[in-house]
Amino acid sequence: MAQHADALSLGAETIAAGDPGEMLADALSLPDQLRDAVWKVESAGLQPWESPGGLVFAGMGGSGVGGALAIAAIGSSASLPISLAEGYELPSWTTQDTTVLCTSYSGSTEETLACYEAAGVVGAKRIVATTGGELGQLARRDGVPVIPIAGGLQPRAALGYVFTAAIEIAGLAGVAPRHTPEIDVAAAHLETLVREWGPGAPEDCEPKALARALHGTIPLIYGAGPTRAAAYRWKCQFNENAKLHAFTHSLPELDHNELMGWEQAADSAAFSAVFLSDTDLHPRITQRIEITRELIEEQAHTTVVVPPRTGTPIERLLSLALLGDLTSIYLGVLRGIDPSPIAGIDALKRALAN
Repeated sequence: MAQHADALSLGAETIAAGDPGEMLADALSLPDQLRDAVWKVESAGLQPWESPGGLVFAGMGGSGVGGALAIAAIGSSASLPISLAEGYELPSWTTQDTTVLCTSYSGSTEETLACYEAAGVVGAKRIVATTGGELGQLARRDGVPVIPIAGGLQPRAALGYVFTAAIEIAGLAGVAPRHTPEIDVAAAHLETLVREWGPGAPEDCEPKALARALHGTIPLIYGAGPTRAAAYRWKCQFNENAKLHAFTHSLPELDHNELMGWEQAADSAAFSAVFLSDTDLHPRITQRIEITRELIEEQAHTTVVVPPRTGTPIERLLSLALLGDLTSIYLGVLRGIDPSPIAGIDALKRALAN
């Protein structure tokens, strides 16, 4: 039987022993990534252009979630359509007037390579963000601008680079305002959180406390409005870092279906519910969070409402993303699991290659 979470240390030495791949250090580098990424976008030599056909972010997994968070941060300030391409095909409305940002950390993601070729066929303006690989080679062959991403990371740990590339391209393409100054402000804010939440932080700091609360449960992560993308990031990080099933849904939709799944949930498994709040939520959504939590409390192992963060949309979303990243890593340590390896995904890629 697993040792109770309250009895397990999450001190710096324990974390270091349980995280030999140093995933935590990579997660804590988010502020530095943001600043470096701004410089790397500038190094691509891009000049502003007009993209009347909107913008598509093509990317998968850790290379795609940055686009989702960028769209959430841009929100209603976007003046043209922005969409994600999470597969082998671009949206049907993609034309030569559309900009397509293809992001693949390794440069070998087959879905993103397919989107890159499809964008070329329709004559869309293409931008690439990658460490190299086949995607980088194709871009250089075709004269497509490349935004370099620092190597040596797991794709999911390169969030700062992918997010910054996405939000900067949105501004350069004229589909949303430029947000460069806000990225630097967010980096400074995140540096404070790194000190407050890092391995040497008290055992009751927010991500360590969350990891303890969720240990031994299957987390259901609930977002709303701008936090929907953050909730998806949390779900993915629980999957990859803690090697744990986790699921996500959003308010108000979940109140029209998933709420009933909680009626006998305690008979099925130890489920926990995490609600990600935000200062920009509709007042009725905030009310729904509290009522929904009350309704499921008896059937849930744990319910948590993560309070709204402060600052700009970029600060708030990246703070939530960092909190989820650290919680998932600390949870992996509590579970006795090395957060870094992703053997199942690697095996799938080898099988597909054959």
